[in-house]
Amino acid sequence: MDGYKCKQVSALPNYRVGKTLGYGTFAKVKLAEHVATGHKVAIKVLNRNKIKEMNIVGKVQREIKILRMLMHPHIIRQYEVVETPDNIYVVMEYVQSGELFDYIVEKGKLPEDEGRYLFQQIIAGVEYCHRNRVVHRDLKPENILLDANCNIKIADFGLSNVMPDGHFLKTSCGSPNYAAPEVIAGKPYAGPQADIWSCGVILYALLCGKLPFDDEVVPSLFSKIKRGEYTLPDHLSYAARDLIPRMLMVDPVMRISIAEIRQHPWFNIHVPGYLAAPPLDTAEQARKIDEEIIQEVIKLGFDRNQVIGSLVSRIQNEATVAYYLLLDNRRRAPSDYFQTSFKERLDGTLSSMIPPQVLASYPALVDHHMTGLQSRVNVDKSWTLGLQMGSPE
Repeated sequence: MDGYKCKQVSALPNYRVGKTLGYGTFAKVKLAEHVATGHKVAIKVLNRNKIKEMNIVGKVQREIKILRMLMHPHIIRQYEVVETPDNIYVVMEYVQSGELFDYIVEKGKLPEDEGRYLFQQIIAGVEYCHRNRVVHRDLKPENILLDANCNIKIADFGLSNVMPDGHFLKTSCGSPNYAAPEVIAGKPYAGPQADIWSCGVILYALLCGKLPFDDEVVPSLFSKIKRGEYTLPDHLSYAARDLIPRMLMVDPVMRISIAEIRQHPWFNIHVPGYLAAPPLDTAEQARKIDEEIIQEVIKLGFDRNQVIGSLVSRIQNEATVAYYLLLDNRRRAPSDYFQTSFKERLDGTLSSMIPPQVLASYPALVDHHMTGLQSRVNVDKSWTLGLQMGSPE
């Protein structure tokens, strides 16, 4: 595998395990190759003793359960979980181009067209999570990965939770620079609105190359966030200067929704066809089976009925791992990125998703939300990785 020495791990007979990609407090991530398909994966190796010592067994189990449920082109894929008495092996999609954070640090502020392209994918992934009642709670560029074609993969669901309708969360968690005012204030909060605030901070970072809220002194940082104290650079377009304040509205009741973001003129420029329709939920996606990929899996020696039955029932096994690896690697082709699986969904719906009257309003947008915004943030401050606060419910 790319010249690296591989070895067989007895618990993982279907993979050739290669180099270590990274280390964490209680885990390490290994690069591996799926034997049947030849495609690369990343395997997170979780040490059972360490996660017990750190009292995070429930957190790990929740993240695994949530990732197993999510199936979206802009959310990192979990292929299977293999458990032994000593370790938990989580086989995940290998995303090779690193963090969005590093990309922004390297390039600085992005042109609006490029920032929009990335932001549209982020919103699509977050919208899918919310549709399935999952709130991420730690959205930031460090937790958003880029694949080889510079497409978004939302990752690190360690602080995420499933949120029933009408339920409010209480724990302050995530990174303060990206946390909503209601979260850092310790008030009960609605998860989707908190995620939208974080997306607003990310959009600002994409287009401005810096954070809207930043201070080396945490109480001062919290004060700025609670007051919504930041500035918008002059280089931003009128439409961007309209959208960002709507997302960074201190009052969560007044904050823009994802449905409204989708209708905003800035967002609606050059929306990729496969993102124009609302996302399928997990049950709908499980019923969408690609016949060409099924035929490829059958050629690997799997029974057709077993493959289809496992996909529909959302069972993780050798057949479904092969199916999704083949599907995901076909989708990575830059000439037809994800559009095949969404084509049926789009037929007859695209024109209704972007009302002409909304697009017509684009030239007339004014930055009326700028009134009263203060300008005391030091524009020369460097990026911070942010502090981690609290643990999830």
